[in-house]
Amino acid sequence: MSADPKPLIAVEGLCKVWPNGGEALRDITLDLPSAPQFLSLVGPSGCGKSTLLRLIAGLERPTRGTISWPAAAAPAIGYVFQEPTLMPWATVFDNVYLPFKIAGVSRRAARDAIMEALRGVHLEDAAGRYPRELSGGMKMRVSVARALAPRPKILLMDEPFAALDEITRLKLNNDLLALWEALSMTVIFVTHSVFESVYLSNRIIVMAARPGRIAADLAIEAPYPRDEAFRASALYTDACVQVSAALKQAMGEAP
Repeated sequence: MSADPKPLIAVEGLCKVWPNGGEALRDITLDLPSAPQFLSLVGPSGCGKSTLLRLIAGLERPTRGTISWPAAAAPAIGYVFQEPTLMPWATVFDNVYLPFKIAGVSRRAARDAIMEALRGVHLEDAAGRYPRELSGGMKMRVSVARALAPRPKILLMDEPFAALDEITRLKLNNDLLALWEALSMTVIFVTHSVFESVYLSNRIIVMAARPGRIAADLAIEAPYPRDEAFRASALYTDACVQVSAALKQAMGEAP
């Protein structure tokens, strides 16, 4: 895949070594174009997918290498964790309000953006409810709304649907794609599922473990919007076979 002359994110020679000497990532070099992209990170447990996401978010510092944005300032980043991480004492509205509160924006000024985000995940009628009143899928929708409400340029998602049942997961995949297309953002999505990655993505990075490194960079040349017809298509099947083969090879590689 050719490099974009003005990438949104430029990752160069990124390495992460833990204090105990364990090497989490080795020589990760990756550019994300300025045009919206849906990128999935796929690989075995321990290959550093979540660590790479945290480094991009600024939640960890690299041991070596750089993560840079050619623009004057880094773009706003939204982060969806593996668990919804909602405040149990706060309503759905106030959970989504959290990033605005941290930024010093009043509830009144943030209201329209919060309600728009809740409409985007089909929870506008649940604004006054508490997390204990929600299903697992609804809690994750609130987490997604909270990340999207400030309109980030980049949305980082760390296996957000892994704990959900298959029906809920498929529905959230469709909703996520609709939001991605509507909001024109870049998504970096961590998953263990080849099938999920192919359905969602136009680019897939396959990672090898111990230490974590890029084993393959694959384009999924399927148009959007995608639906159940795509899941039943030969194009989808062929792409799943391609990604599965790359993952199998990556898991068999020695450092």
